[in-house]
Amino acid sequence: QNCTFQLQGPNGTVESPGFPYGYPNYANCTWTITAEDQHRIQLVFQSFALEEDFDVLSVFDGPPQPENLQTRLTGFQLPATIVSAATTLSLRLVSDYAVSAQGFHASYEVLPSHTCGNPGRLPNGIQQGSTFNLGDKVRYSCNPGFFLEGHAVLTCHASSENSATWDFPLPSCRADDACGGTLRGQSGIISSPHFPSEYHNNADCTWTILAELGDTIALVFIDFQLEDGYDFLEVTGTEGSSLW
Repeated sequence: QNCTFQLQGPNGTVESPGFPYGYPNYANCTWTITAEDQHRIQLVFQSFALEEDFDVLSVFDGPPQPENLQTRLTGFQLPATIVSAATTLSLRLVSDYAVSAQGFHASYEVLPSHTCGNPGRLPNGIQQGSTFNLGDKVRYSCNPGFFLEGHAVLTCHASSENSATWDFPLPSCRADDACGGTLRGQSGIISSPHFPSEYHNNADCTWTILAELGDTIALVFIDFQLEDGYDFLEVTGTEGSSLW
């Protein structure tokens, strides 16, 4: 159940032990992908299925150390494309004592550090733009019956002297009558349905934010406007009673 892999080269694949027939219980496997100087690594998932909340794939922007943790992945939703900031990207799969799933399969590609890499495609959405260098823009829209949450246009800009990144995170397409969800990762955005347009009547939406054991969560409001005295946002998980 314990395994360690060191990967190099311009491209390759990463997959869980036993894929697609299921990974073992008590798995503890680490993959470390290394690129040459002035390069970064793009990871694209083709398949993903882990027992939700019990089996976890941790992604590290660098060696697999706690301070390099970028995100924790679990469940059955295909993750967005991941691009490292520097020359190393690491993955660690940890499973519990019972129940597994199909596992995951992903491909990686080494990119020059001055490119942003493909920010990823949207389920139920459309991506316009096929070049991902400095100054390039990628535009997103959603299929009929879905609305866009997040920024519709992403621009590749310089984040440091020898690196580049997208100016906003990947948006998502939500069904017109859907809202809420479970959020993981180091940061993210929550918005009411159809924001900045008005939300609909009779809305009942719940967002759950999950963090590492021992961590705390900071919630910063950028815009806020609800019908005074009639529409409420409840925040739980704080010390004491709920905030309304």
